[in-house]
Amino acid sequence: MSFGQGGPQWGPGGSGSQQPQWGSQTPDWAALAEASESRNRRRRWLMVGGGALATVAIGAAVAVAVVSTDGNGQAANRPASDLPATSDIPPDTTGPEPTFAETSAPPPLDPKDFISNVKKDTAPLSPDILFPGSRLTMGESRYEKGKTASTKDCASAVQGSLGTVLTKNDCTRLMRVTYSLDGVAVTVGVAVFDTEAKATKAKNDADNKSVVQSLSGDGVPAFCSSAVCRSTTNSYGRYAYFTVAGFTNGKDVTQKDTKVFSTGDDLGEFTFRQIRRRGEAQASAAANE
Repeated sequence: MSFGQGGPQWGPGGSGSQQPQWGSQTPDWAALAEASESRNRRRRWLMVGGGALATVAIGAAVAVAVVSTDGNGQAANRPASDLPATSDIPPDTTGPEPTFAETSAPPPLDPKDFISNVKKDTAPLSPDILFPGSRLTMGESRYEKGKTASTKDCASAVQGSLGTVLTKNDCTRLMRVTYSLDGVAVTVGVAVFDTEAKATKAKNDADNKSVVQSLSGDGVPAFCSSAVCRSTTNSYGRYAYFTVAGFTNGKDVTQKDTKVFSTGDDLGEFTFRQIRRRGEAQASAAANE
């Protein structure tokens, strides 16, 4: 094998082979130094070359690996310049490539959309559907359910200025229910409109004289017919809801009567939850169709 110009020449081998003979000419030290420096410069350049040169180096390695497995064993000694380029190497076609269909999840349905317009809010509706059962537990308070009522003449079941407000905004139905606990009673009135805009307008038009009429019966005596009571007004979707809370013994409500305030707040919160649950149930049913 050869070690380059000026290197030792070995014989074919065996016991009778000649010992290496060195040439008599003095080596060209300047040429050797220049060649060494050239190799060093090239090595540094390859190291700094970055991704593109690294790709070429990897490609050459792949080519050598492929050709060296040739059955005649001769290609392993061929120079890299004679090997096929990486682009000439056929791809692996032993099996089909996986394909993935583009999918996207539909946007979730908004429950409020289903209780904001009469055209989508089509589920059955009644006081007993909106306020089911015979009692209600909110936190540590357990309220007994009293009488329920429903009318399409919204103005007939309210007091003060609320009748005008409901009529002006085209109220289509007014449902009422009463709950009581420890001498305190509260009536919730739910006014139904065709659109959210009309319900919101009714809430904004109501004033401190817009009061739903209390509903007695089924174990609850008359209340808030002449005494001072506490009332609230709110809306959600196409529903406006009102509460009136007071003592069943006819006593006036004052700012210190926190029990009355908490009772009214509990029933207002429960009404909101029930209206929202109505929207959630219809949204869920629509999503599963």
